Amino acid sequence: MELEIIKTTHPKNKPDFNQLGFGKYFTDHMLIMKYKEGQGWYQAQIKAYEPISLSPSALIFHYGQETFEGLKAYKNKKGQISLFRPMDNLHRMNRSNDRMCMPMIDPEFVLDALKKLLVLDSEWIPTEVGTSLYIRPFMIATEESLGVKVSSEYLFMIILSPVGSYYAEGLKPTSIHVEDQYARAMQGGTGEAKCGGNYAVSLKPYEMAKKAGYSQVLFLDGKDKKYIEEIGTSNAFFVIDNEIITTPLVGTILPGITRDSIIRIAKDKGYKVSERLLSIEEIENAYDSNKLNEAFASGTAAVISPIGVLTYKDKKMVINNNEIGKISQELYDSLTSIQTGVVANPYQWVMHIN
Repeated sequence: MELEIIKTTHPKNKPDFNQLGFGKYFTDHMLIMKYKEGQGWYQAQIKAYEPISLSPSALIFHYGQETFEGLKAYKNKKGQISLFRPMDNLHRMNRSNDRMCMPMIDPEFVLDALKKLLVLDSEWIPTEVGTSLYIRPFMIATEESLGVKVSSEYLFMIILSPVGSYYAEGLKPTSIHVEDQYARAMQGGTGEAKCGGNYAVSLKPYEMAKKAGYSQVLFLDGKDKKYIEEIGTSNAFFVIDNEIITTPLVGTILPGITRDSIIRIAKDKGYKVSERLLSIEEIENAYDSNKLNEAFASGTAAVISPIGVLTYKDKKMVINNNEIGKISQELYDSLTSIQTGVVANPYQWVMHIN
């Protein structure tokens, strides 16, 4: 399959890179390619960012067969563009595709196409502190049918968005509500796949929490409503008596690439890191005994977001005086310094593309 590049004839005005927010603006171009059973992937194009046309009977609208990813590109002061662990994202997307009965992408082809897209839209990559170019690959089922079935046709696309901080708070601690009614995922479900359905089920409790003044929701396990799972769009970490604890990968949470990076960096810094079940009761007991040192969420969009207030039922736990903790700050600084090229590339995570 060859890649056709069609440059836009109507480039957009760029936004103020100091006032980006998250996911509000989109670059001049996008990648799109089609799939048909028996034919495979075909018609790969980089073309102007524009609306797409789908039949009202396209299966994505009716049965939610969809996967997506999220990663970032950075540009240093010399104009060099870099990506952070892009192949990990593409391989993870294929694992999500497998769970959703969708076709595999060729990671090497997609990465090469992404590089060309980034070079073409390189002027959209912000360099202000705390900014980056967010990359959203996604796939949707497009076969026209109303029967419940695996689609025989798909679209794969990549769109780009210059972004600032995911949360308005930035690195200021957030306030999190522990959800004890709604569940995000169950054993045997799609919790470990990056698909839209996982996020759709989180919207109701998130909206309720937001109206009550919280930034996000911490979900407990779907069976017993006892063990920590994920924080909305992020993996969760708790520091108890100087032990960094995060939920193990047992099929109900996303295997976060930022999560994995944090674990590796923290271990190399000498911290005790445990991937184990952590109950909300253990967190409460640690708080009551002054052993709950810190808590934070991790993910591509926010990198690290410290938790200053955690509320469970009628109990409000103020963590580390509602300030970012030493470990959270250290891990954030270490990871972002690697991502943006401020320090060397000790784990070979950064890929330069020009």
